[in-house]
Amino acid sequence: MLHIVEKDIEVAFPQGHHLHALLCQIPNRIERSDRGFRIADPDQQWARIESIFELVGTGSGNLKKLHFLLFPESSLPADRIDDLLRLAETKLHPNTVTIIGVEHIRLADYLRLLERFQADNEEALASVRTDQEAGEIEQIPVNCCLIICKEESGRLRIFLEAKSHPFVGEENLDPFHDLYRGKVFPLLRCHPTCYNFMALICLDYIYRDLYRSNISNIIDHANRLFHETRQRLDLLAVIQCNPKPEHAAFRDVINGFYGEYLEYTPGVRDTITLFCNASGETACEGLERAGSFGHSSAVIQKRHKLEKVDLPEFSSDDFGGLPICRLRFGQDSRLFFFNLPVFHELDPRTTRAPLKIHSIFQQLADDRWTRIESDAFSWPSTESRAGSN
Repeated sequence: MLHIVEKDIEVAFPQGHHLHALLCQIPNRIERSDRGFRIADPDQQWARIESIFELVGTGSGNLKKLHFLLFPESSLPADRIDDLLRLAETKLHPNTVTIIGVEHIRLADYLRLLERFQADNEEALASVRTDQEAGEIEQIPVNCCLIICKEESGRLRIFLEAKSHPFVGEENLDPFHDLYRGKVFPLLRCHPTCYNFMALICLDYIYRDLYRSNISNIIDHANRLFHETRQRLDLLAVIQCNPKPEHAAFRDVINGFYGEYLEYTPGVRDTITLFCNASGETACEGLERAGSFGHSSAVIQKRHKLEKVDLPEFSSDDFGGLPICRLRFGQDSRLFFFNLPVFHELDPRTTRAPLKIHSIFQQLADDRWTRIESDAFSWPSTESRAGSN
């Protein structure tokens, strides 16, 4: 079961104003290897990631206001980590957070990363060293992500997180090919703005055992945070490479997370949950016919009253009657740039739009990203809504 550790970072988000996220629904092409799974086309994948950083660096489409940059699970070639950090240092503005999944690496390599960035990962490093004492596990695969925080001073803070719950392709009877289970999960607390967020990797969102679940641990920790400091968990980012992003297990956890059926949960009541999945062009060896990738989404509490629409690039709904508002994207490879809502109490008007999509980008044949004309995904105007009532 996950152990949450709080980490303070000097990221100064604008106070009292909504933040902005770029959700990168890009394809993954993954094949089996001696270390679990690896990216089948690492050069092409890196070129795709690099082009996104170039786009963000130019500030196209109001991207200078970007605060959160999200990539899918297992989307970064492991030998490009240093190149990624260089891009984060040179292309991103201060006060920007990047969350990106790394292809499978061996535990020995993960340990070296923890040692390299020990100042930000002491608890995770201690956990891995404790596990090492139980046996020879250096060669088992690790599915991990990087949380890269560019502070107001420009300094990079790098946090690592290992996935705790494998999907069927990551489980193996051979103990040297079975996925390593991560145990330490950082909760990042931004100062001086008082904004708190976490990241999870796919099935870690729904994992539970006989005694507890990951999500109940997160709720309890967020509630304690609220009662002690009157702060909340503001954002929960779930990165995925998931052929079944709308499986009933995810729906059930979302329902329990926002429902407050048995008790009040003020620590997560206003949490924004972002699911960043790989696009419908994704291919994973052994899972070709397992389902459909894509359909990344943003989920907020029902009090925000998000208007229901159904457009070619996205739709909005309540996920089949849940106490939420969900912005659901399609399957195509796209970059979605939108704002994250502020607390409902700060602007309780029923006519407001808590989520606004500022830009949607698609990739051209020459690897450049171009903005899709807004007429293809515009919300209905206020006048048209009034006329339809």
